[in-house]
Amino acid sequence: MADLSGIWLGTYWQQGVPTRFEVTFIQSGNTLAGNILDEGYLGEAQIGGTVVGRGVSFTKQYLTTSPDPVSYTGTVSEDENYMQGQWQISRLSSGTWEAYRSEDNLTLEFNHKIAQKVPV
Repeated sequence: MADLSGIWLGTYWQQGVPTRFEVTFIQSGNTLAGNILDEGYLGEAQIGGTVVGRGVSFTKQYLTTSPDPVSYTGTVSEDENYMQGQWQISRLSSGTWEAYRSEDNLTLEFNHKIAQKVPV
């Protein structure tokens, strides 16, 4: 099962127009939770979902701007640093999305700095 915990930077396309987002996934077993911040007026949303093997699915619910939940499904790359798929808002709208693991993983950076200071 893929481990998606951490910060991801992505883009979704709606009617050919790209919107960037940042998502923080917290994974426990195959359960996902977290927050997404969309660029522009839509703002912050909470997510909940699952990971099964390399498959990911989650629902995004905006906190203030839109009452309609957005369903995301996708596939995670073998190196677990990229995912892509489809999103859908009921029957109203749908499109594609992709996300890359952010290089700003503070936990990995912190662990690397600790490792450098500890004699082997």
